Amino acid sequence: MAREIVTLEAMPREKAGKGSARAARRAGLVPAVIYGGKQRPVLVTLKKNQLIAIINRGGFLSHQYEIRIEGGKAERVLPRDVQFHPVNEDPLHVDFLRLSKDARVTVEVPVHFVNEKDSPGLKRGGVLNIVRHEIELEVPADSIPEEIRADLSGLDIGDALKISAVTLPEGAHPTITDRDFTIATISAPSGMKAEAEEEEGEEAAEATGEETAEEGGE
Repeated sequence: MAREIVTLEAMPREKAGKGSARAARRAGLVPAVIYGGKQRPVLVTLKKNQLIAIINRGGFLSHQYEIRIEGGKAERVLPRDVQFHPVNEDPLHVDFLRLSKDARVTVEVPVHFVNEKDSPGLKRGGVLNIVRHEIELEVPADSIPEEIRADLSGLDIGDALKISAVTLPEGAHPTITDRDFTIATISAPSGMKAEAEEEEGEEAAEATGEETAEEGGE
């Protein structure tokens, strides 16, 4: 499912530089720049409270937005970088990439694991070890997925869920192309591991005892 496009209200910023940026921050605004699409960069400011609320929702850098500039046109954008204050973590500056028609972008999309009840390994007390909470994908800019659904059905203890087993949205491709990478594994619970290790130890001891007896008989 593609993500909802959120609208951000912005005001034009005439000057670049530290002095202009400081003045904007004192007024409760966050300086930003919109670039790309073979057009000139546009300097704007955003309302800090609105920006913080949106960032706190999560996934800011993988959502596309429509920035409505006061007195100008609306721009469809994707955040590429946010600078934060080292102490209070307030946003200090945002870089937005202008999205042109038919553009493709690289984003990190969160993985959502489903059908845990249909995993024999988890039913037996196995543990889901998540290797990748997000997958970096190259996708059409107008259809960035909200999440990737990873199906755990049929996975038993010792099994691994690979990217090849995941159905990706149309037009989406993982940026890692040289291997079938692992997203998650089902491992044995600690009690089962201890029991298996104990059994292995007993089997090894029995085998050693048998070998010693055979040598003595010779």
